[in-house]
Amino acid sequence: MLLQPLDQAVLALYFALMLCLGIYFSRTNNTTEQYFLGGRNFNGWVIGLSLVGTSISSITFLAYPGDAFKTNWLRFLPNLMLPVAIIFAAYYFLPRLRKNNSVTAYEFLEGRFGPSVRGYAASAFLVAQLARISMILYLIALVIQSITGLDAEYSILVAGVFVAAYTILGGIEAVIWTDVIQTIVLIAGGLFCIVTIISLVPGGLTEIVETAWSANKLGVGTISDTGFEPANWGLALSEKTATMMLFIGLIGWLTEYSSNQNTVQRFCASKSELEARRAMFICALVSIPTWAFFMFLGTALWVLFQHQPADLATSILAGGNRAEEILPYFITHYLPSGLVGLVIAAAIAAAMSSLDSSINAIATVSTHDIYRRFLKKDQVDAHYLAFARTITTLAGMLMIAGALYLLETTTTTLQDTATILTSLLAGGLLTIYLIGFFSTRCSTIHILLGIVATMAFTLWTIASSRSAIDYPFDLYYTGLLGNIVMFLVAYGSSYVVKPTTT
Repeated sequence: MLLQPLDQAVLALYFALMLCLGIYFSRTNNTTEQYFLGGRNFNGWVIGLSLVGTSISSITFLAYPGDAFKTNWLRFLPNLMLPVAIIFAAYYFLPRLRKNNSVTAYEFLEGRFGPSVRGYAASAFLVAQLARISMILYLIALVIQSITGLDAEYSILVAGVFVAAYTILGGIEAVIWTDVIQTIVLIAGGLFCIVTIISLVPGGLTEIVETAWSANKLGVGTISDTGFEPANWGLALSEKTATMMLFIGLIGWLTEYSSNQNTVQRFCASKSELEARRAMFICALVSIPTWAFFMFLGTALWVLFQHQPADLATSILAGGNRAEEILPYFITHYLPSGLVGLVIAAAIAAAMSSLDSSINAIATVSTHDIYRRFLKKDQVDAHYLAFARTITTLAGMLMIAGALYLLETTTTTLQDTATILTSLLAGGLLTIYLIGFFSTRCSTIHILLGIVATMAFTLWTIASSRSAIDYPFDLYYTGLLGNIVMFLVAYGSSYVVKPTTT
């Protein structure tokens, strides 16, 4: 479809604002300290909203509604563990990660286990983030294509080039302040969608809740041809039980707040430890209701299409189309003229708030943990700043290439794909940090043995997933099992292998 003039104006205004912020902050980016950390001068509320924007991506805007539309709320459970993880991280992880004016999450690892472990962790982060940003850009291209009719390839190029441009120009300051704006736009776009759905369903919000409740669409379990089966609250590796989903969430969020540079970089950019801790609490208070809201948006869409059947909705429920297509379809066919531009801006904001953070973090880790530490020592700061901008450009190019590749693949719901991919690439990092934070037993050699074992397990999982092997565990648990392998090998070897000096 062709956008109406008002929608075009809203989109143009949004893009112009983001680009202006990049240009504005480019004036002060004369050092790597400023480019990576913004002078370490951010208040907690700004960092907190920025963290929300980073964690709420296109996966939230598209995959959460798509997943709730097709199934129910089972995959929302891991998010409930965010406050638990943040409370733990705020008082035990944060002081150690900010020590000695750190720039990245991986400096701690060198101080505890040596440069080889730091290099591994930094490299694992880079690989995982390049995969993640490619998937997010691919998702936003689906929205742009569905609503504007622009080819998916061109949609990827337009969105990818734009977000890379203002990130290259503005550094972390542009990233943080645009994330704040994008978080607000994202929530506003979702609110317009839910208000429209309520107005279209006879009986409004009450009817949505009652219909969804009676059909178990607000439940936690599985829906099949035989009906709804409540989630098992036991402990199992072969199925997604509610207890295990909560445990997976705890592991995931502890990993996020210990070894993810996107998050740790914001801790380091805060004015003080107190402001960083405040930012973490703000993130939890805003993120949980936002995730729940977008899950409910998917449930409300299911109720709407029970009252007003549509071919695409029926096809999605039958497995003929991707679940992530349902929200773009709704935007295209049901939103009144004038709101489409705002909701497209919200969808783009969802992508950009994660893409810019990851791209800047990739540049920070590449420069600080790899290039300056191992390849080019003792250069002037201007040299490293130029390298960081080059890496930012390269990351943008690889992101676009990865998204174009995803156009040629098929997946289940992309929320599933993202969760599994994160697990596969986590590499037992949480265990490494926990041992480093709370134990003095393991040395470099023990951690390296654990890394080798965990990588072997991960590679086996990836290779076997392409074959007909009947797994004794659900792929959701790959990250959990990887951390167990890391602990057993690293800690166990400390009793039999002579320690090395770090």
